[in-house]
Amino acid sequence: MTSAMPVIVFDVNETLSDMSPMGERFSDIGAPAELAKLWFATLLRDGFALTASGDNGSFAAIGAEALRGLLTGVRLNRPLEVAVEHVMGGMTGLSAHQDVPDGIRALAAAGFRLITLSNGSAGIAGKLLSDAGIRDEFQSLLSVDDAAGWKPARAAYEYAAAACGADPADMVLVAVHPWDIHGAARAGLRTAWLNRAAGTYPDYFQAPEFTVSALTELPAALAAAH
Repeated sequence: MTSAMPVIVFDVNETLSDMSPMGERFSDIGAPAELAKLWFATLLRDGFALTASGDNGSFAAIGAEALRGLLTGVRLNRPLEVAVEHVMGGMTGLSAHQDVPDGIRALAAAGFRLITLSNGSAGIAGKLLSDAGIRDEFQSLLSVDDAAGWKPARAAYEYAAAACGADPADMVLVAVHPWDIHGAARAGLRTAWLNRAAGTYPDYFQAPEFTVSALTELPAALAAAH
């Protein structure tokens, strides 16, 4: 790593956004709330599969099609396509986790350049951050829509490095997902695992350089290592 201030690269879904209300969207349509987690895991699986085979699919399109499959045979209280639209619409109404606004402001005040890199759309990231009052703290909102594939493929992180004119070694990927941490580390980025759930990091993934339980802890951790 050089002496430059690192660029902090944030994952968006679940890292910055609180996705727990998505369960209510499933309940609204008459489906089990616990399907929300299966749906998101299915969406990611299929996006990863497309990337692994050399393609780059749309988060929204994959999400909607995965929903149609999961809801087949479920007794819904509205037509299938209306139900799919209702659930997918929930992604645009999510709020940031409570630790996010203060953590982001502290990182910006410390002089770090902040960007997002999402497997979802930049528009959803923009609304999330605007609603939280912190959009102006971010230099760029990036999406893998403009990359060769989804995270955790190396190409996604290389796209982010090129987009902000930074060396990967001068970037720190922040995510709640160990698979994202691993992919970023393999692409040459430094990494910070946001372990809000007090979970155990899988030993088959490359370990993060930093582990924090709230985003508000990250500025001090980075300052101590810089």
